[in-house]
Amino acid sequence: MAIMTKTTTNSEFVTLTVDDLSRAIRNSIKNERRNMPEEEARQMAQHVMNFFGYSERIIDNILEPEDRDAFYMLEDSGLLTTEREETTLYDGREWRIHYWLFKKNKVLELVKSTGINHDPVTEDAMSVYEEMPEEVWRVSEND
Repeated sequence: MAIMTKTTTNSEFVTLTVDDLSRAIRNSIKNERRNMPEEEARQMAQHVMNFFGYSERIIDNILEPEDRDAFYMLEDSGLLTTEREETTLYDGREWRIHYWLFKKNKVLELVKSTGINHDPVTEDAMSVYEEMPEEVWRVSEND
């Protein structure tokens, strides 16, 4: 599972993977509390990524209290942040919607602190299929 997203510092595309988030969690936790075992960090990363799927943000209402605790811990570590929208309902009441978002630049910064470079995916790399010759896409009549 991975999230394709643009960073806020430039227009490069990056893909956040479970491995990336796991490294970032270990590096953020290591600096704050203790050395988190690799397997525990990976399980937490997988759990969080399952909520996000391929989205950059999720609505807070889908979280159970235990899940929200993990999200708050990652927010304290600088890996997640929240935002909210306010809208006026038809009857005049205000309605607030709370979201969770990855702090992509912080995650990538913590991934790089492991000495493993995370190569951004450029738009050229994303168009690899456009560069393939037409013959590749033709279906043989014998198939």
